Amino acid sequence: MTRAPGSDAAVIFDLDGTLTTSELDFDAIRAEIGGIEGPILEALQALDESARLRAMAIVARHEEHAARSSRLNPDAREVLDALRAAGVPTAVLTRNSRASLRTVAALHALFFDAERTREDGETKPSPTPVLALCDALDVAPARTIVVGDYVFDLRAARGAGALAVLLRDEHNADFAPEADVVVERLTEVLPIVARLGSAPAPRPSTRRRSFRRGPRVADAGVDRGSPAPARTDRAPEECP
Repeated sequence: MTRAPGSDAAVIFDLDGTLTTSELDFDAIRAEIGGIEGPILEALQALDESARLRAMAIVARHEEHAARSSRLNPDAREVLDALRAAGVPTAVLTRNSRASLRTVAALHALFFDAERTREDGETKPSPTPVLALCDALDVAPARTIVVGDYVFDLRAARGAGALAVLLRDEHNADFAPEADVVVERLTEVLPIVARLGSAPAPRPSTRRRSFRRGPRVADAGVDRGSPAPARTDRAPEECP
């Protein structure tokens, strides 16, 4: 991939709840599958093959419906356009299916330099997909920003040695201890990119708001291998 000279940073975005609104009703999915709790992909591993195939068909149907009704989050278009104009490579990392990602991308005319879905192997919170995307983008993890709204995004980022940025909303403030940086708008990611990499600073068309650094895991007394101090049944894109 050809990058602008000096563009040695990259940004990996979560999909649902970060770039787009989260339209999936996870409680409805779990209820239709029946007999499962918590993150859906992990719960399905305990099912026999026939039950798992049935459950995945249910998940796929819900995902496609949500993809077709998705809306871009505020600033998403502006931020993606600014990063592309500055020559900063971008990727999307989702636990959703490739089909639903393609539906969202086509609906909103989104382009990424790399993508990773659950069909590609290990999923968040494993750091493996972040490392794979860094390799695809030819950018070191230490110069990569991972932006998401769920604890799985943060754990995947930090496990890979990337910068974990939480897009905070009214539901996920409890995840802040596991983030390196906490922002409230996607435009706040742009000055982080400028500071991390040596690319020209992307210039949004609206006034940027300052970003705040969240407490690091060690400072918060949270072991990276322990459960997050937050609701793990909520998964805005993370379950499935």
